[in-house]
Amino acid sequence: MAPYVTEWLSFAVRWVHVVTAMAWIGSSFYFIALDLGLRKSRALPPGVGGEAWQVHGGGFYHVQKYMVAPPDMPEDLTWFKWESYSTWLSGAALLFLVYYLGADLYLIDPERADLPVWGASAIGIAGLALGWVVYDLLCKSPLKRNDTALLAALFVYVVLASYLFSQVFSGRGAMLHTGAMIATIMTANVFRLIIPNQRIVVADLKAGRTPPAHLGAEAKQRSLHNNYLTLPVVFLMLSNHYPLAFATEWNWVIAGLVLLMGAVIRHFFNTLHRTHQKLWWCWGVAGVLFAAVITLSGAPGWRVAPAEAVSREGKGDPAAALSTSVHFAEAAGIVQARCAMCHAREPLWPGLLHAPKHVFLESEDDILHNASLISVQAVRSHAMPPGNITGLEPEERRLLSAWIQSGDGVYRP
Repeated sequence: MAPYVTEWLSFAVRWVHVVTAMAWIGSSFYFIALDLGLRKSRALPPGVGGEAWQVHGGGFYHVQKYMVAPPDMPEDLTWFKWESYSTWLSGAALLFLVYYLGADLYLIDPERADLPVWGASAIGIAGLALGWVVYDLLCKSPLKRNDTALLAALFVYVVLASYLFSQVFSGRGAMLHTGAMIATIMTANVFRLIIPNQRIVVADLKAGRTPPAHLGAEAKQRSLHNNYLTLPVVFLMLSNHYPLAFATEWNWVIAGLVLLMGAVIRHFFNTLHRTHQKLWWCWGVAGVLFAAVITLSGAPGWRVAPAEAVSREGKGDPAAALSTSVHFAEAAGIVQARCAMCHAREPLWPGLLHAPKHVFLESEDDILHNASLISVQAVRSHAMPPGNITGLEPEERRLLSAWIQSGDGVYRP
């Protein structure tokens, strides 16, 4: 019964996490666009810095922004904070259920660091906490006076953290923890600085005091960081489903390129909302960065790369070439020995109720049918077996590569 409960609990938490993340990202993007799109006019009331007219759902909305506060502070203020908190809490629960309870499958890679489950989990939690502490110290350092210098330092810091994660965790775990660290920074910005500063401002205004000017400046700077980090963190959270993103020796470089790609895309939209100017070069830069990501996903690293086949037996039907390849019998034996205990109709691995992603690798027909998946997961990347838990040898990967090349490298039945 426990595996059923755990799986449904994981599904429910993931559902909550995705929904709350959509709410947080949606409200964040809306207010950024609203703030940048405000227009000034002579007819505005005193203290109003800009206004916007919007239409949605058959109605018209007239929005005004007070640069400090309205003359009479309303009691029914709506605080946009629970979207952020709910996203982080549900994400932390999902991290615990999938990566810490399932650390031997998803987090630990003995070829990098043969850690106990508790040790890997402790490193992950400490990394998230330390990520916020170092980030906060950087933001409070003299670099805070120069946004460009601060963003450059933060970029180097996140890439360094991603590299360190990649040295102790599996590729999947490293990318996920890089994203989780960024998400922790973003939520901590809301919880530790943006909302507290806003509460001080509201309290001062209600008491007739003038709030310190630096409170708004600090909150705006952290909001800017959250704005530019949103797209990269979504990529990193999705990366665990795509081995060509995480199961490469250069996953930490990919994380850095995605940070830059997200920044230029946000710059395009921020500029568009502020000035209506379309900086099309941003998409060109993003395209070049994404091309670099794709290139790195297949680039060899320090591990032994699978060898290309010297020759290909069949030049017609890829399926026929794979099934008649001189390498097929050995390749099938490797897959059945290293993969079939999980990818079976009745998995033998403890705690697995069904084959991951409903992929079966028990029979020769199963293996032929899923040749393209084997290529991506175990030849072009080292995503499978997770953490190489069944001990797939480099020579075995080379033989699988030779078999895949018999079918022209790609087979999609």
